[in-house]
Amino acid sequence: MKRLLIVAIIAALISTKAMALEPVGEGALTIPVPSAVLMEKTTGEVIYEKDAHTKRAPASVTKIMTLLLVMEEIESGRLTEADIVTCSSFAASMGGSQIWLEEGEQMSVSDMLKAVSVVSANDCAVAMAEHISGSEESFVQKMNARAAELGMVDTHFCDCTGLTDDPTHLTTAYDIALMSRELLKYDRIKNYSTIWMDTLRNGAAQLVNTNKLVRFYKGATGLKTGFTTTAMYCLSATAEREGTEYIAVVMHGATSDERFESAKTLLNFAFANYALCPLRSPKPLPPVLVSMGASESVQPIYGGEEGLLMEKNKLGEINYEFSLPDSLEAPITEGEAIGEMVVYSNGTELARVPLLAGSNVNKLTVFGLYGRMLSRLFGG
Repeated sequence: MKRLLIVAIIAALISTKAMALEPVGEGALTIPVPSAVLMEKTTGEVIYEKDAHTKRAPASVTKIMTLLLVMEEIESGRLTEADIVTCSSFAASMGGSQIWLEEGEQMSVSDMLKAVSVVSANDCAVAMAEHISGSEESFVQKMNARAAELGMVDTHFCDCTGLTDDPTHLTTAYDIALMSRELLKYDRIKNYSTIWMDTLRNGAAQLVNTNKLVRFYKGATGLKTGFTTTAMYCLSATAEREGTEYIAVVMHGATSDERFESAKTLLNFAFANYALCPLRSPKPLPPVLVSMGASESVQPIYGGEEGLLMEKNKLGEINYEFSLPDSLEAPITEGEAIGEMVVYSNGTELARVPLLAGSNVNKLTVFGLYGRMLSRLFGG
């Protein structure tokens, strides 16, 4: 086996699914809100939780799932940010936060995303839902199906806005963190969620973000506020510094300030005590020779986790050791394990990451072998 050793001193800390972090207890942090979760985005590690699985009304934090489905439609190519959405009479009738769309008024997907993300516009959320699924009811079915796929076992949506008085429209702090993490996979959402002030309708409509952290918290990336008299003050707050992003969810705060201060407390704790170490080499992985293959080599790719989250007080020298064969024999199947990376900290093994074949390599046929011989013989 050919062993490639890369050693780096990394000013960060690490933990993996194999060495999972135990969420810190409530005594480590003091926040007044009854339900909260602090999660790292890349790994999904929960750093802190408080009554995280109690079902509560989410108010407009519901719109994280609405925005996620819109982002997925754009990613699939079925929708573009330049597409035009027409407001129905039903969408125009929404109360609460809105930009006062009129029946028949048209607006681009981009502008509607801005309105939903910045001022939590209920009329735009419903108009988008109808544009994608034909009706809000059909869109809500998709919301619940997507929630089930994400493992949001304690969530049930009744509308796409969070305006409903239906007592079964419920989720949890943990489930909100799950859908927030999924939404953050689409970087373009930050083009909207990080806006502090902007306008619509050629400057006629002023927008100011309901999330004060966007302006006042270093590295804030979003994500969504919510309030009704039933749900009280809710927030999924996200922030990124030095390549590590955290999700702080708080539910049922007594005041708006309480939710923002609670989220800041969680985010401050994360940035002060944890950091992410990528499970990827700073140097490219070398190709592995293939004998009797249609291709003469195969490129390894990484499998497994992308990063390790650790407490900063466990900082040490991090060694990345790669084991790859000198050669492989065809055929090779894409995704087949061909080696591994082992991560050590001060001599202690932290994680093993599989190295996989990046492509199929078929066995060389007789005609292929003959052609290769001729090519080499005549220097082609």
